[in-house]
Amino acid sequence: MYSNSLTVIFPRKLFVICFSFSLLQGEAQPDTSTAIKSPKKAALSALAFPGGGQLYNGKNFKAGLILAGEVLAIVNWHNNSKLYSSYDADNDNKYPLPKHRYLEKRNKYVWWIGFIYIYGLIDAIVDAHLHPFEDVMAEELGNNQNPVEKKKEDR
Repeated sequence: MYSNSLTVIFPRKLFVICFSFSLLQGEAQPDTSTAIKSPKKAALSALAFPGGGQLYNGKNFKAGLILAGEVLAIVNWHNNSKLYSSYDADNDNKYPLPKHRYLEKRNKYVWWIGFIYIYGLIDAIVDAHLHPFEDVMAEELGNNQNPVEKKKEDR
């Protein structure tokens, strides 16, 4: 009964849809403009909804993964919470796991919800800080002279 129910099929389909959407979006083209991404805006976007900071930074694939992971964790938390609260001790053969396992799984998914959310926040802030990294590293330093030759010219 449990394996064929909507509570198992729905989360899997939702995860596949979110993940497929992120694959269809693909990785955004690198931003070659000199615009600097604001870590504050990235943090606020990440706090608004999971994956928001990654969308702000132009990382659509990461945003889809974080959103899909968050949705999957929330749906699994809800399913295990519902199974735990409606567990019928008189009809044990109806459930594949003992009651305490549903409580443990529910609590585990609450931790996953928090970890994924915090990871998305930190990743968005770091990506915003490192946004100009490629441009900075591509710039040439000095006049392509080695330091010894430069000191001789300065004298």
